[in-house]
Amino acid sequence: MTSTLKPTHKVIKDYYDTRSRLGELHVKNEMGLRIAFQNLLSTTAKTHKWQLVPEEALPGKRIHPDGTLKDEFNIRRGYWEAKDTRDDLEKEIQSKIRKGYPTDNIIFEDSRTAVLYQDKNRAMEVNLDDPKALVELLNRFYAYTAPDIEEFNQAVDEFKEHVPELAKGLLKKITDGYEKNKKFKEAFDSFLNLCRTSLNPNISRAAVEEMLVQHLLTERLIRRIFDNPDFTRRNVIAAEVEKVIDALTGEFFDRRDFLKSLDRFYMAIENAGRLQGDFTEKQHFLNTIYERFFQGYSVKVADTHGIVYTPQPIVDFMCASVAHVLETEFGKRLGSPGVNIIDPCTGTGNFVVNLLNRISGRDLDRVYREQLFANEVMLMPYYIAALNIEHAYYEKTGKYEPFEGL
Repeated sequence: MTSTLKPTHKVIKDYYDTRSRLGELHVKNEMGLRIAFQNLLSTTAKTHKWQLVPEEALPGKRIHPDGTLKDEFNIRRGYWEAKDTRDDLEKEIQSKIRKGYPTDNIIFEDSRTAVLYQDKNRAMEVNLDDPKALVELLNRFYAYTAPDIEEFNQAVDEFKEHVPELAKGLLKKITDGYEKNKKFKEAFDSFLNLCRTSLNPNISRAAVEEMLVQHLLTERLIRRIFDNPDFTRRNVIAAEVEKVIDALTGEFFDRRDFLKSLDRFYMAIENAGRLQGDFTEKQHFLNTIYERFFQGYSVKVADTHGIVYTPQPIVDFMCASVAHVLETEFGKRLGSPGVNIIDPCTGTGNFVVNLLNRISGRDLDRVYREQLFANEVMLMPYYIAALNIEHAYYEKTGKYEPFEGL
């Protein structure tokens, strides 16, 4: 729930109290002074579902703003750069801009004055001794949304609204195809038997139909956001699903035409995905898209399967605890022969990736091929898990190898 800041709010009082204490301690350098504004941004950002990330390098640039503010989709929404009272703030601002610092939504401040740039223009300059001016600056900072992000937010909301209707349409195409298209019926039955043999002997026809629908709606996003055009060929389940869908296409169904109405949504989401830096950022972004997708696609499924993922700090703690207990109580390492790792509800593979990164290089190949197993009943997180786990292995070894334990 977002809220408009007021001069009377506790977080504003805390900012001035911190500044006062720093003044009493005669702190004048940037590293000491900036803590007051950093705490202010960190606290106020949370009311907008943003997070302040200190000194993060911007993608493709050797630039580290003192703070980057990201929204729930991991999209960068604003920046903060601090200077100390001995600096000439105006000269420092121009120097940073020449170096390529973003000016779409950034606050420059030196604990006395703050300057806000938005949409590449100087939007505001305020005296930080004035609480009213400070909250006006912050409210304007948080209210800004770049045009491409505005388009993305609209696309995600509309995508969520359109998904149930499209899913029903796809399901009808599949049931009609099963009745009227012999080639598709044979391919579908073959895939159903494969699923019963390799995944679950009790899997229903309806569950396989659901897999086809999820694949059709989300495969493009996975392939383009992760920039992995070979995904449907490399991933064994995706490859088999594609064979079934190929059998469906023809006079009964044109995949491209059917999904054409989603082009605008796909493109906006894909463009936002390109703003993500490394693989981990893209993973976080797609996880959040996935949660929104299922909120619209099937509220019942989202509730039943708990489509909300364990926060990374908790994943770290749990994996570290397992490694510690394994060593202290059993005299074994995660990579020891005979230590099998099984994740029965892997989601997007965060636990497996974390554990892989704790296994030494000498044990990694053996563990990856023989001692690591994971299971996921929903198709889209299964795809993301495969990409995440395989990428983690690639980063540690420099070679790509499909993860057959999933």
